Amino acid sequence: MLKGIPAILSPDLMKTLMEMGHGDEIVLADGNFPSASNAKRLIRCDGHGIPELLEAIMQFFPLDTYVDRPVALMEVVPGDPYEATIWKEYEKTIGSTISIEYVERFAFYERARNAFAIVATSEKELYANIILKKGVI
Repeated sequence: MLKGIPAILSPDLMKTLMEMGHGDEIVLADGNFPSASNAKRLIRCDGHGIPELLEAIMQFFPLDTYVDRPVALMEVVPGDPYEATIWKEYEKTIGSTISIEYVERFAFYERARNAFAIVATSEKELYANIILKKGVI
């Protein structure tokens, strides 16, 4: 244990966040996301939801200020009446001044395959997947 590090951040996740460089992306994946089959590096965060994980990560993680939208969400599939209310929680955590990109489902999968790592959570909300692009300090 270390002082000031939220317990939700495992040693593997902290190591991964530190190994990432400028422009690298990390996916926080909901429980339905095909994490294992798409990940270069898979980090398990079972038993946790994305909002509390995102809050802990954002204490340490600089978002990329050299791109227009350093945060990406999987958009709702056309025709699906589901309203992704969890996105409002994300906006509170990352700040309302950060522009968010909404990515079509299969394009999101492709982008996730190219991400530095995927963090598999137990998040139950649909369309809760989020990609963060790392910036500089």
